[in-house]
Amino acid sequence: MLKKRNVLPPLDYLVAFEAAARLGGFARASEHLHLSETAISRKVRLLEQHYGTALFVRGHRSVTLTETGIALLDKVQSALDVLREASGEILAANDAGAVTLAATNSVSALWLLPRLPQFHRENEQVRIRLVSSDSDEECLADQMDLTILRGDGNWPGFVATMLFGETVFPVCSPGYLDEHPEAADLARIGGLDLIEVSSRHPEWMNWRVWLTGQGIEEPAMGRAATFNTYPLAIQAAADGLGIGLGWGHLVDRHLESGALVRPLGPRAARTQSGYYLLRRATKPPFPALRTVEDWLLAESAARRRYG
Repeated sequence: MLKKRNVLPPLDYLVAFEAAARLGGFARASEHLHLSETAISRKVRLLEQHYGTALFVRGHRSVTLTETGIALLDKVQSALDVLREASGEILAANDAGAVTLAATNSVSALWLLPRLPQFHRENEQVRIRLVSSDSDEECLADQMDLTILRGDGNWPGFVATMLFGETVFPVCSPGYLDEHPEAADLARIGGLDLIEVSSRHPEWMNWRVWLTGQGIEEPAMGRAATFNTYPLAIQAAADGLGIGLGWGHLVDRHLESGALVRPLGPRAARTQSGYYLLRRATKPPFPALRTVEDWLLAESAARRRYG
């Protein structure tokens, strides 16, 4: 009598056999399962060794089932269909509570992440899959349920709701301001240690644009440290490396904690751009998406206001 542990072969042998039998060859099974043809052939051969009988008659470019193979295929297909259906139900149940949210690196790190723990405590049934990227194309991909991007509110095919506007002002650590009190003087701040961000978006405000907008013609530019992401630049400013440009709402928590201060007080530049919550107009909303969308809009409504 066979021991029960010897009766069932590995599942991947059966999957390879079913694909090869259904598709009429190892090459097609290879393409379907994204495995090499050699791997398919090996798994089928090991299955035949397990049963001690041939399941295929192998031709030059095709395979034909033996009588034993035909009988096995019927049972294997039925069993795999049951497993696929059960797996699909579990995945569908999990996906019903998952929302894919894309946002720029700055919004993800500085605005979303600090808020996520509270959201999860209050909404245990909803999972947010956060995709952080400074590529608009990636953030607007079809698989994204919601997206937060900077712009003018015009994204054809999307419903756009502004979360907050764009207000920009100098920020530095309290220690840096103590060491460089001239940072509180608009006419002199340009000659200090300025922190810049290299951005793929040409409209992103830099120090020269900000100072010129404040009426400083041909500003003297100090020693600049440049970073490729905005969160790194803000961390550098908080660590006392120099003075960065702070985006209102993105640096609010740093200001509230005292990690950053505004050396020029309320002086700021306001642009016509803003950060918008986007949802594809043709994608039907589902309960978990509505929960995340309502949460983001509530966070927006509770934000501090900049003049």
